[in-house]
Amino acid sequence: MKSIKLNDQVSLPVLGFGVWQLSPEECQQSVEEAFKVGYRHIDTADAYGNHHAVAAAIKSSGLKREDFFITTKVRQNNQGKSGVEESVDRFLEELGIEYIDLLLIHWPNRDFSIEETLKALGAAKNAGKIRAIGVSNFNEAHLKEALAVGVEIVNNQVELHPTFQQKEMRAFLKEHNMTITSYSTNGRGQDLELPEIKEIAEKYGKTPYQIILNWAVSQDIIVIPRSSKLERVKENFEIFDFELSSEDLEKINNIEQKPRLSEPAFADFDYTS
Repeated sequence: MKSIKLNDQVSLPVLGFGVWQLSPEECQQSVEEAFKVGYRHIDTADAYGNHHAVAAAIKSSGLKREDFFITTKVRQNNQGKSGVEESVDRFLEELGIEYIDLLLIHWPNRDFSIEETLKALGAAKNAGKIRAIGVSNFNEAHLKEALAVGVEIVNNQVELHPTFQQKEMRAFLKEHNMTITSYSTNGRGQDLELPEIKEIAEKYGKTPYQIILNWAVSQDIIVIPRSSKLERVKENFEIFDFELSSEDLEKINNIEQKPRLSEPAFADFDYTS
C-alpha cells in the first residue's frame, strides 16, 4: 500500500481505518475484519472511548508491532504538560502497545499553552513513547503558533471532501512539509450523491465512495473511512486497482464548494491571531 513519509523514521499508509462512533463491540469486530482485509493503519482517539477494543483487535490479529500503524488523539481539555504525560502513558496501557505511531492534539484549545503541550509531546517522542506528532482541526493561525514552538509537527487531520476541499490549507501544509488527513471524506454521505461523482463511478465500475477515496489518495491526502459492515470495509480497501484520468480528477477538483459540515460549539475555526 502507498505510504507517505512523515519524518526520518515514520511512514503513514494513505488508507487507514477509522473507528469514530463505533461501540466497543463494533470497533473490535470491525478492526479485526479490517486487519484481515489488509488495512494496517488504525485511527482512533481518547474521545472515542474504544482504545481497549482496538487493543483486543490488535491482540487477536497476531500482527507484529512494526506491521501496523496507530494514530490516536489527546482530548481538547487534557492538554498541557501533565495532561499530555497522563494521556500518553494511559493510551499505551489501554492500547496494549509499546509506542504510538502518530499522536495528535484533537482540537486546539487556547486555555492551554500550545508551547507547553507541544514540548510535552516532544519529550514523549524523545522517550520513544510516540514516533510522530500532529494536530487536528487546526486552522492556519493555530498552525503558525504551533510551528513557532519548534517541535516537529507532521500532520493535520481535518474535514475534507469534494464539496469542502481545503485547498488553501493543503497549500499551507505542503509549504511547511506537513501531511494532511481527511475525515468525513464522503461529506457525511452527501457527496456520494453528487452528479459528478455518480457519473465517474459508473464510468469506472466503482462505488461513489471508492471514487472519492481514490481522488483523495491520488493527491497524497490520507483517508480514514470507517464502517461496521464487512462489505463496506472491503469495498473501501479496493481503491488502488484503477487510476482516475486527469480529466476526471479535474472534474472533482472543480466541484462547487460548500461550508464545512463539522463545527461543534467548542471549535475555534474563526481564530486569526
